Amino acid sequence: MQRAMIVGAGRGGVALFQMLMKMEHIHVAAVVDRDPEAPGLALARQHQLVTAATWHNLIGEQFDFVFEVTGDPDVAASLQADFTERTLVVPSELSRLFFSLLREKDTLIQQLNQQTSLQETILNATHDGMIAIDRNERILICNQAAAKIVGVDAEQAIGRPITAVLPSSGLPRVVQTMEVEYNRRQQLSNGTVIVTTRVPLFEGRHCIGALGVFKDVTDLVAMTDQVSNLKEIQTMLEAIIQSSDDAISVVDENGNGLMINPAYTRLTGLLPEEVIGHPATADISEGESMHFQVLKTGQPVRGVPLKVGPKKRDVIVNVAPIIVDQKTRGSVGVIHDVSELNSLHAQLEKAKRRIRTLEAKYSFADIVGTSAEMQLAINQAKLAAATPVTILLRGESGTGKELFAHAIHNQSERRRHSFVRVNCAALSEQLLESELFGYEEGAFSGAKRGGKRGLFEEADQGSIFLDELGELSAAMQAKLLRVLQEQEIVRVGGTKPIAIDVRVIAATNMNVEKAVAEQRFREDLYYRINKMPIHIPPLRERIEDLEQLVAHLLAKLNHDYGRFVQSVSDEALAEWKAYHWPGNVRELENVLGRTMIYMEPSRQIIEREDLPPLYEQPVEAARRLKSKADGSTLEEKMAQHEKQIILHSLKQCDGNRTRTAKELGISLRNLYYKLHKYDLA
Repeated sequence: MQRAMIVGAGRGGVALFQMLMKMEHIHVAAVVDRDPEAPGLALARQHQLVTAATWHNLIGEQFDFVFEVTGDPDVAASLQADFTERTLVVPSELSRLFFSLLREKDTLIQQLNQQTSLQETILNATHDGMIAIDRNERILICNQAAAKIVGVDAEQAIGRPITAVLPSSGLPRVVQTMEVEYNRRQQLSNGTVIVTTRVPLFEGRHCIGALGVFKDVTDLVAMTDQVSNLKEIQTMLEAIIQSSDDAISVVDENGNGLMINPAYTRLTGLLPEEVIGHPATADISEGESMHFQVLKTGQPVRGVPLKVGPKKRDVIVNVAPIIVDQKTRGSVGVIHDVSELNSLHAQLEKAKRRIRTLEAKYSFADIVGTSAEMQLAINQAKLAAATPVTILLRGESGTGKELFAHAIHNQSERRRHSFVRVNCAALSEQLLESELFGYEEGAFSGAKRGGKRGLFEEADQGSIFLDELGELSAAMQAKLLRVLQEQEIVRVGGTKPIAIDVRVIAATNMNVEKAVAEQRFREDLYYRINKMPIHIPPLRERIEDLEQLVAHLLAKLNHDYGRFVQSVSDEALAEWKAYHWPGNVRELENVLGRTMIYMEPSRQIIEREDLPPLYEQPVEAARRLKSKADGSTLEEKMAQHEKQIILHSLKQCDGNRTRTAKELGISLRNLYYKLHKYDLA
C-alpha cells in the first residue's frame, strides 16, 4: 500500500482526505496545516493519524505521494525541493483534478450500481426465464424466473458452466453457429417442458455469448395437444372436402356460402370469391336452391336435378343439414355431374393408357447377358446415361434396343420425368408430325379444340425414344434436325417456337452410313444423332448368353402361360446354340413360347424332341464396299487391305468378335467401328 501526506487541511483537504480514505491502495499517513483549528487536522486525529503544522518535521518519513491543496505556489515549490524524487508531489491544480476524477468515478460507480439494481429488478420482475452465457459457456445472467424453472440458486449459478447447471441447454450451440433459434421446445431434467428462443450476443462482429429466453409451458402442453388434435381433425376434414372428386358446397345458417372445393369450381365454373359470402342461389341457373329448403325444414333432400353455373351444367344434388347442439348451423351439398359420370370409366382407361406410355419399365438389371459383347454394350449405355448426349442404339431387329432405351432413361438424371416411345415406322408422315410436335387449334380438319401437345412436349425434362429412325422421310429428318439443334419445336399450324429440354434416344437396324452414302439419310442429322453410338450385338455373337436368356424367359413365360417348366435339357440347348437366330432374342422368346404351348402341362423339362423346327435364313451377302478401279489412291488401297485382314481374322475366329479383336490387337469397340466403316456389321 502506498503512503500519502496531505498538505492543507481546509475544505479541499478534508474532501480529498475523505476520498483517499475510501481507496484500498493509498493510505493517508499524515495531514499538515499551519492553522491548528483546521477541520482536516481534527478529522485526521479522529483516525489517529500524524498531524503537524509544517512538513519539515516529517521529511525523514517515507511518502509515496504528497498532495498540496493550499493553493500557494510557494508551498508547492518548497515541497518539491524538500522531498526526494521517490516522492511524487502533486500540486493543488493536479490535486483538484485528481479529486474531481475520483468524485466522478464514485458518481459513475453509484450510477452503475443503480443501473445494475434496476436491471436486476427488471430481469427478476419478468415471468420469462433468462439465462446468458459468455463465449466460454459460463453463466453471466440467471434471473429468478430461470432459477425457479430450472430448479437452481440464481447467485450460485452465476459463473458456473452452463452444462453443469442445465445440461440440455442449446446456448453453447448458438455460440458456435451464431444463428438464432426461435421457439424451440425443450424438456429439462426435472421434467419441466419449456419453449425457448436463443440468440447470439455480438460485440461488433464477434460473438461474445448467447442469451436464452424461455417460459414454462408444461401446463400448456396438454392443452396444446388437444388443440392440435382438433386442428388435425379440422385439417383432415378440410383435406377430405378439398380432395374429393365430388363437388361440395357448404353454407352457414343464413344460407351464405362458407366453403367450396376445387371440384365445385371445375363443375360450375364459379370461383370461391363468387360463392363464399354470397347467398346459396349464386350458383343456380335453373331451379331453386336446396340449401334454403334444407335450412328451412331441417330435413335432407336427395336426387334433385338442377342446372348450375354460367354453362348451365346438368347436375343432381344431395343436401343435408349440419346439426350442432340440436340446432341447424348450416347445410352441406354434394353435386354430381351426370354427363361426367357417364364418361368416367372411358376417361379413366384413357388416362391409364396415357400413363403407361410415359413410363420407362426396365432397368439395366433387366438386361440379361454376361458375354464380353453384351457387357461392352451395357457399360457404354451406363456411361451414356450419365451424360445428356443424344444416343443412337444400333443393332438387328429383336436384339433389345427398346430395353436399352428404358434402362438408359431410368439410369439418368431424367428418370423422374416422362419417357415417351415413338415408332417412326408405324405412323404416316402427316400423322407422325402432328404426334411428335402437336398442333394448334384449326391446324387441319378434325383438329381438337384448343390444339394438342406433341410427344416432344410430353417428354419435356425427360427422354423420347425414336425407334426405327431410319424410316423417317427427308422432310421429317429436317424437322428432327431442327429440334436437335435448337431445342425447340413448332406445332403444326403454329408459328411460335416452344422451348423443350428432351434427351433423344434413337434406334435403328439399318446401315445408316450406307443410307447417308445413298442420300436416303441426311448427313448432318447422322452427325447429330451419332454422338454416342451403342452397338447391341445379335444373339449369334453372344451365344454364350443363350442359357441365361432361356432361364430368364422361362420365368416370364411360366407366369404368362400358367406353366411350371423349370429348365431345358443339354441336347435342346446344344441345338439352339448351333442355330443362327436371325430374329435374335425376340425369335428365341417366340420359339420358347411355342415349345411350351405344345408341351404337356405337367412337363417341367424341355427335351430335344419338344423343339419346333428352326428355319435359318441365309445371311445377306451384299455387305461389302464398292470395288475400286486400278487407279485407287494409297489410302483406299490400304483400307481395302485392312478390310480383307479383318474378314480373314473373323473367319479364323468363327465370327467371334471378342477373339477377333484380341487376335488383331485392337479394342472390341475399335473393331466395331471398323466393321461399320467397311460395311461388315
